[in-house]
Amino acid sequence: MPIAHINIMEGRDDEKKEKLIAAVTDAICDSLGSPREAVRVLIHEVPKSQWGIGGESAKKKGR
Repeated sequence: MPIAHINIMEGRDDEKKEKLIAAVTDAICDSLGSPREAVRVLIHEVPKSQWGIGGESAKKKGR
């Protein structure tokens, strides 16, 4: 059972996350030949205050 863990910065709406889940599932099925029912996609949303870019938080950078 393939499991994809994806870390993204918080702030995206549910529709975009659904599209991400579908696209990652398709990529896994196409590349590994796994059945869709066996694929798991886990999205971990990281707060901007805990996402560092160039030594500063994304929140501080206004991202």
